Amino acid sequence: MKQGFIIACTACVLLSLWLSQYIPADIFDKIVSPLLFAGTVAVAFFGAFLVFKHAEGMRMRKAWGWALLVWGIADSFYLLGWALAPSQVMDIGAHNLTTYELLIGNVLGWVLLLYPTEALRPGWISFRHVLWHLLPMFLLVALDYVFPFSLRFLITLYPIVLIAFLISHVRAYRTWCEENFSTLDDIDVQWLVRYLWMVVMVGGLYLYICLAHHPSRGFTQLWFTIFMFAYSTEQILYRKDPWAMVRRQEKSQEAAPEAGSSPEHSELRQKLDRWMEQEKPYANPAFQLADLRAVLPLNRTYLSQFVKAEYGCSFYQWVNQYRIAEAKRLKLAHPGLKTDEIAARCGFSSRTVFSNVFTREEGLSPREWFKQCNPA
Repeated sequence: MKQGFIIACTACVLLSLWLSQYIPADIFDKIVSPLLFAGTVAVAFFGAFLVFKHAEGMRMRKAWGWALLVWGIADSFYLLGWALAPSQVMDIGAHNLTTYELLIGNVLGWVLLLYPTEALRPGWISFRHVLWHLLPMFLLVALDYVFPFSLRFLITLYPIVLIAFLISHVRAYRTWCEENFSTLDDIDVQWLVRYLWMVVMVGGLYLYICLAHHPSRGFTQLWFTIFMFAYSTEQILYRKDPWAMVRRQEKSQEAAPEAGSSPEHSELRQKLDRWMEQEKPYANPAFQLADLRAVLPLNRTYLSQFVKAEYGCSFYQWVNQYRIAEAKRLKLAHPGLKTDEIAARCGFSSRTVFSNVFTREEGLSPREWFKQCNPA
């Protein structure tokens, strides 16, 4: 998936840059630009419709739906302005960015950060926090009109501050996922990293076309924006919400006693070890931290602390230790078993995930490990 994403992004940018060389400036302004903006509007509105229709109460999906809606409305105003007076509303290709252009670009760029903000910190988006995000940018814009010197460089760099703020929470999000899930498919931080990378590319291309000599460079930015909207909408519609999964799991189980009323750690660990070895719950790819409450009468927070204190690792790493040990046992007992079957029996969602986890933990691929154990 990661390689396919990189190839698709690179191909999109390089192909559009190559094509833009053959588009005359007047043709771009009169025909190509309106068509691309119309395509952006269509993809944005249709994507927003799909996301809101299948939101299923997930705030992160709604955040992406609102981002698409706002961007679609903004580009609709461009088309309206072009229809009433065939000229560019924003001077794409200008040598010097105006404060107005920077303001519009920064606001639209900030809108694209609504989704990752909600994904990394659910419930954080509120009217007060929105003001906290945007107020410094509006103050810089206002001061730019007052001061005798230009503040446009600072306005240009402001989105970098917002992205850095989000990136600072990526590690905490991954740690939380590892503490609650035994499989990180569809909830891992890699998708958010890819999304933020696309946002950075959209912003970089926007600055590039504003500084480029040829207006048709806007072809690249508009084409990549359409690609980003379509790709992100498809990914977000099929991506799970780990926060909602944990909340549903907690609601489906009765409240457990607090740590103070629990047995001794040694007794709990022995009980848990026996359950893991006999029942093998790790064979289920959907195995979660909250499932431990079937054998340990503890709340989720204390369960996470218990696993980390007793086993010296996260829940995700602890479960994978059992899965890898089971994979080794199966391969030695049944040499004819295929890797796909071993992965499925041990609770891995795919052969690729199994190979990656095994190689990371053992320092050898499953094939190399088996050859080492069976040199004949």
